[in-house]
Amino acid sequence: MTDRPRRPPTAQEFVLGELRRGIVSGELRPGEQIRQDALAERLGTSRVPLREALKILEGEGQVAYHPHRGYFVAELSSADLVEVYRIRELLEDEAIATALPLLTDADLASLEAALLAIESAAASGDIPAMTRANREFHFLLIERAGMPRLSRLIRQLWDATDAYRSVYFAEPANRDQVEREHRAILDAARRRDIPGTVALLHSHRDQAVQRVSLVLDH
Repeated sequence: MTDRPRRPPTAQEFVLGELRRGIVSGELRPGEQIRQDALAERLGTSRVPLREALKILEGEGQVAYHPHRGYFVAELSSADLVEVYRIRELLEDEAIATALPLLTDADLASLEAALLAIESAAASGDIPAMTRANREFHFLLIERAGMPRLSRLIRQLWDATDAYRSVYFAEPANRDQVEREHRAILDAARRRDIPGTVALLHSHRDQAVQRVSLVLDH
């Protein structure tokens, strides 16, 4: 039996993906107004799926709605970043502690493949591709815990901070740092070292918060 062709996304999914890509790439800058008519025309869609996508992003905190003015890309702030990463830490610790004993050789091979994709994107400076591969690496661990509600909560937090991640990855030295940290995390995961992996992930998040905060507070 041949594989079924991939179902094309709905108009809302397409628009949401394009908005996310625009925010991550910096095409849509923090504080910039989202001009719905022009954007809908460029994407070849009506304003209905665009409004639906914007409401989703508003719920994630990636855009803000101002009455009588419209939607704007959310401004970045250190306080917001610190809060989200603190909540992530609490939730991800539980996911990792549950997931590591369940890792299979196939899981570790997938983690290695994701890591290679991160390194390839980092080398070429492709920030959106690095962002996608980075997410895949982390969620291969998180979702192995087999707790879908927990995974959804963590995913919402990640969605809310993609713009911060693109700021972090924009600096070559940070990309090098991320590669080293991911290698250490994977080595600890291979040993099923729960305390070691959790500690490395704490450091990994803290490093990102500190460096992005320096940019935002400059």
